[in-house]
Amino acid sequence: MPFIELQSNLPASVFSEDFLKRLCSSTAAALGKPEDQRMNVVVTPGLPMLIAGSTSPCVILSVSAIGVTDTADKNKEHSAKIFEFLTKELSLNEDIVILFGALEPHQVGKKGTVMSFL
Repeated sequence: MPFIELQSNLPASVFSEDFLKRLCSSTAAALGKPEDQRMNVVVTPGLPMLIAGSTSPCVILSVSAIGVTDTADKNKEHSAKIFEFLTKELSLNEDIVILFGALEPHQVGKKGTVMSFL
């Protein structure tokens, strides 16, 4: 059950419903997770942001998931795929930072229980 959180100083108009669906599809494919019933995507546009001393257009993307973000090798592969998608979609170059968080099943609640029991 991946959680994708994109924060950006780009305006809301850049992030259409279609973009959300493409982001969901792209990150699901990169992580090897099914899109439907699993992916959770949140986009927060229009934020005051600074990356490496610059306020130019940028994105911070957080990816948290169970079982697929727990090693450097996996995250290197995920990062390459997600970076490629974001650079093409948003016309950004170096101003993308991706954070990976490894979740355990007991850390994610759903349907009144935790994923350990589902």
